[in-house]
Amino acid sequence: MKKIILFCLCSISLFAQNKPKNILFLVGDGMGVSQIYAGLTANKGHLNLEQFKVIGFHRNQASDNYVTDSAAGATAFAIGKQTYNGAIGLDSLKQPSVSLLELAEQKGLSTGLVSTCDITDATPASFIAHQFKRAMHEEIAKDFLKTDVDVVIGGGRKYFEARQDKQNLLDTLRKKNYAVLGDIASMESIHRGKLINLYAAENPIKMSEGRGDALLKSTKKAIELLSQNNKGFFALIEGSQIDWGGHANDAPYAVAEMIDFDKSIGYVLEFARKNKETLVIVTADHETGGMALMGGDMKTGEVKAAFTTKGHTGQMIPVFAFGPGAENFSGIYHNYDLFTKMRDALHLGQK
Repeated sequence: MKKIILFCLCSISLFAQNKPKNILFLVGDGMGVSQIYAGLTANKGHLNLEQFKVIGFHRNQASDNYVTDSAAGATAFAIGKQTYNGAIGLDSLKQPSVSLLELAEQKGLSTGLVSTCDITDATPASFIAHQFKRAMHEEIAKDFLKTDVDVVIGGGRKYFEARQDKQNLLDTLRKKNYAVLGDIASMESIHRGKLINLYAAENPIKMSEGRGDALLKSTKKAIELLSQNNKGFFALIEGSQIDWGGHANDAPYAVAEMIDFDKSIGYVLEFARKNKETLVIVTADHETGGMALMGGDMKTGEVKAAFTTKGHTGQMIPVFAFGPGAENFSGIYHNYDLFTKMRDALHLGQK
C-alpha cells in the first residue's frame, strides 16, 4: 500500500509540473509546409522550427467556406468556435465570444500582441476585438480601449490617431498609462509597464525594403515586459507577411518573411528552455498561394517555386509545440481545438 501511495503522489507532482504558466502563440500567416521547406532550403538546410519534437496538424475550414481566411482562422484560435470568413471575434451566428486573451486578462495574466502588419488586421484583431467584418479597422482599434492588454507592437497607427470620428485613441491610451511609441529603436528605453508601439501608419514595410529585425526586437521586448508578471502571460506573435508573398506569387518575398519569422521562433525557444514554464505553439491560419517547390539547392539556398492561386488554399496546417503540455498538440484536430488546448493549459476555466 505504501508503494502505491508514493507512486500516486509522484504522478500528481509530475502532472502539476507539466502545466505551463505562460503561452507564446506564434502564427506565421499563410505558412504551409511548402513555405516552411522553402525557408529551410533558402537558409541552407536549417530552421529553428527543426527543434520541435511535437508536431500536429489542424483542419481549418470556415463555417461558410472550405477555405478559411485569416479572420475566421484566427477567430477560431481566439474564441474556440468555427465562424464565417471575415468575422472578428464573433461566432457563426455573429455573436461575440470571450477570447483567450480576454480570459487571460480576467485571470490576472499579462497579455501581448505583436505583428508585422497593421495591428487591427485580422489575426491580431481576432484576439482583442469583436466586429462583423475584418475591414472595420477603426471600430477594431476602438475595441483596444476595452481591454487591459499590456503590450501591442505593430503597424496601423492611422486607425488610432487619424480617424473619421476625429478621436485620438493614442491620447486615451496615454491616459491609461501606456508608453505610446512610433518606432522600433525607442523601445530600448522601455523596461517596465504597458507599451503600445505603432511603428507604421498602416502596414510595416517588407524585409526586402529594409524592415530589419523589427519582429525579433518586438518579440524580445514583449517577452521582457510580459514576463515580469508572476502570474504568467499570454502573447500572440504574428509573422504576417509570409501570406503576402503567397498572394503576390512571389517566392523570394515569402521565403524572406519565413526566415524572419523563424528568427523569432529561435529566440522564443531559447527563452522557453531557460524559463521552463512556457509553452510555445507555432502554427498558421492557412496556406497562401498553393506554393509548390519545383527544385532547389540546400548548399546555395536556391528555391524554385510555382503557385496554383493568388488566394488561400484548404491545406491542413502544421502545429509545432514545445514546453510543458506540448504533448497535447500532436495529432490531427480542428483549428478551434487550439483554443481549448491553450485555455486548459493555462487553467483559464470555461467561457
